[in-house]
Amino acid sequence: MEVPCVRVPREEGEATRRELADADLIDDEYEISVADGSLYVPITDPDAVSDTLEVVARPVEERETQTTPADILGWEPSYERLGRAALLDEDDDERAREIADAVLESDLPLETVLNKASKVKGETRVRDWDILAGEDTEVVHREYGCEFALDLAAVYFSPRLATERHRVAKQVSDDERALDMFAGVGPFVIPFAKRGAECVGVDVNEDAIEYLRENARRNGVADRVTAICDDVRTVANEYANWADRLVMNLPHSADEFLESAVTLAGDDCVIHYYDIQHEDDPFGPGERAIRNAAEPEYEVSVETRRTVRSYAPHELNVCLDVRLER
Repeated sequence: MEVPCVRVPREEGEATRRELADADLIDDEYEISVADGSLYVPITDPDAVSDTLEVVARPVEERETQTTPADILGWEPSYERLGRAALLDEDDDERAREIADAVLESDLPLETVLNKASKVKGETRVRDWDILAGEDTEVVHREYGCEFALDLAAVYFSPRLATERHRVAKQVSDDERALDMFAGVGPFVIPFAKRGAECVGVDVNEDAIEYLRENARRNGVADRVTAICDDVRTVANEYANWADRLVMNLPHSADEFLESAVTLAGDDCVIHYYDIQHEDDPFGPGERAIRNAAEPEYEVSVETRRTVRSYAPHELNVCLDVRLER
């Protein structure tokens, strides 16, 4: 069976394998193979792999020694992996318990199983969880060479946005000043700082800000990260005309913060504006809102219109990369 693999010279294999493992991109169901002086590492998501790596389709052998939850259950369960945790979304308690038992019995390196017990709620967008296995809801997640500690019951975090965060981080240069208006535990701020940028992360969730500070220390960038627990509208004047780059990842209500974004923006600033809109016009409402807030003080140009993922039937989660030039 052909599967997507990263191909690298054999002498670069171990470093590449570690890089892919840090990003949680290695497909554990297949064997890593060597042929003609190259190492082939099976991967789960070709689109998430760094542009510097070569991806090829190649026949590889399945790992006969690894037992998966599907092998135990006889059917394919649905779950997300975050660090050493499996995240379920099951309404049926008995089915959730059955999946949890299979996860623990399998050969996957997972020790915690959590089942969603509520929808995302409140200003801090957190949810309740049922702990089916493990001690608590705290996990350590690795993504593109960065390490994030977080408590899923206390902060919002989506592993599904890893590819999008990496796309944005690759645009950052070491002479920038970047501000994330809704920073959470730092999934944008930390990789920005690792690329040399001076960063500010603002969030109303005190737990998220504490994890942001811890994650800055974990990743060796504490000297380049300022973490502020507050509403960004309150602190905008303190950083007026400061930012070369702004992240506005608060779909559904980012437009309410555009006045503050204009205050924060320097003379030449890129805004990464996230929105959720109907598929008939996913980008128009956001672009119009940005222009209404920034013009005529700034010249507004849309550099990228990107669909991040499907959010709900006929609704899309999108990103606008917009440059403001005074």
